[in-house]
Amino acid sequence: MSLLRQESEELDDAARGEAFTKGSSHVVWAAVIATVLVSVAIAVYVVTGTKPPVATGEIVQVWAQPRHVVTSGLDANGDPMPKQTFDEVLVFAHLKLTNQSKFPLVLENVLANMKLGDGILSVAAGSEAQFQEVFIAYPELAWLHSGAFPNRATLAPGETLEGNAFWTVRRNQQQWDARKSLDFTYVLQYQPDLVLAPHSAVIE
Repeated sequence: MSLLRQESEELDDAARGEAFTKGSSHVVWAAVIATVLVSVAIAVYVVTGTKPPVATGEIVQVWAQPRHVVTSGLDANGDPMPKQTFDEVLVFAHLKLTNQSKFPLVLENVLANMKLGDGILSVAAGSEAQFQEVFIAYPELAWLHSGAFPNRATLAPGETLEGNAFWTVRRNQQQWDARKSLDFTYVLQYQPDLVLAPHSAVIE
């Protein structure tokens, strides 16, 4: 083989190697771009929290009943004690809660949250027994006495709870009327809380 032919073959091999390297660089860049795009997509998924909610709910209607209370002057045993006077607002709401997950969902409480002039106030719902007692104390509110919404319950997958709950807010009517916001929090065990506002104005 002549020296000229050998040098020509070496040049051809070098050219082919350079061409191969140029072609493979496009593949490398495509892989890098694909990796970046997948990472961005995962980050967006995590940040936006696109997982479906485990529960949905509704605050169908809210009623408020201001009261000026004077205690009886007797304790639980019937013994005399000083009378007390105070103002309060009984808040009633018709609630719905549905378990949309595939596992049981535990409701720990329902909070009524108000932004008042002196700060934010959160009040836990009364128990089912207290719900019954309030209508004994105030028989004129019997029109609000429908099925009680439990403040603690376990919902099976697909189950819906519906009923009325109540909260006692130790504020006078003027303070209540001056509130800047009102919403309700379903406190769920091991799950994010579900915070909802009423659909319509409070009926007083």
